[in-house]
Amino acid sequence: MKKPIINIGVTGLNAIDSPGPGVAVIRGLREATSFDVRIIGFAYESMEPGIYMHDLVDRTYQIPYPTAGTDALLSRLEYIQSKEKLDVIIPNFDAELYSFMKLESRLLQMGIHMFLPTISQFEERHKVNLSEFGKKYDIDVPLGKAIYDSSEIFALQKEFDFPMMVKGKWYDAYIAYNMEQARTYFNKISAKWGLPVVLQRFVHGTEYNVTGLGDGNGNTIAAVPMRKQFITDKGKAWAGISIDDKKLLAITNQFISATKWKGAFELEMMKSSDNTYYLMEINPRIPAWVYLAVGVGQNIPEALTNLALGNKVEPFTSYEVGKLFIRYSYDMIVDRSEFEKISINGEL
Repeated sequence: MKKPIINIGVTGLNAIDSPGPGVAVIRGLREATSFDVRIIGFAYESMEPGIYMHDLVDRTYQIPYPTAGTDALLSRLEYIQSKEKLDVIIPNFDAELYSFMKLESRLLQMGIHMFLPTISQFEERHKVNLSEFGKKYDIDVPLGKAIYDSSEIFALQKEFDFPMMVKGKWYDAYIAYNMEQARTYFNKISAKWGLPVVLQRFVHGTEYNVTGLGDGNGNTIAAVPMRKQFITDKGKAWAGISIDDKKLLAITNQFISATKWKGAFELEMMKSSDNTYYLMEINPRIPAWVYLAVGVGQNIPEALTNLALGNKVEPFTSYEVGKLFIRYSYDMIVDRSEFEKISINGEL
């Protein structure tokens, strides 16, 4: 039987030292066994490498930054839909999710399906609310505090002590070893991502991540844990290995069951010297290292697409342990005319 062809819009085509998930998501979609795909890339800037990866992306459109508001995004998507007849959109950046969630019903009327967390789920797991989240769902979370002025750091230093984590509400996290560093990082993050800035108690240990997928009814569709093997200066995993850790999977299943999480996610965990797992962050979307999950037997982008379309999806029950992903970079040669087309016309 001929497989259906699904038109899927994908964001996150950047592949810098802190890469977006888009290219990895597309690779998973290209390897789907239940359908074939036509990939429509959504880009914010004309230098995003995924735009020019023609073996992965069939056509690309520029879309407005989230700061432009939902009306601007909707107008652009209406135009794109008139050209491409999209079936599914998979947003891959935290900062854009809110806009897509607000437009979910409007997009569905246009024939575009998504499978995203609810707005309440998105807000509840936010960094500024993570301490309360841990208490509510009985998950160990380091003490955290949202602050709006750098002077608050001095008043809180006894409560947090140094070193402490200084985090942006969307992205960026730094370890501050003294007051001067903490204030510098506060100013740097607030200038880039706005307020509040989050202070978090530092946990010594080993970093682990889990990527997974919840069906919105409390059931785990996919869950793959990995231990970071190489970390960049921005704290991003550049290499990792799939592991068999029953405790980590139990925490993941508890998270999905208790919250009835809908959609993909990434749990950032820290294992302390006394073997306690601390939840450091919840990213409410597919992570950039998701191709490891695909490679070990759990194609999360494919499963998410089928859930978005209302198709029945059986939970994954196993994955290969001891498989590594190692990220690399290479130079593409791109004709200037292509760069000019996407820059001037917003399409390629």
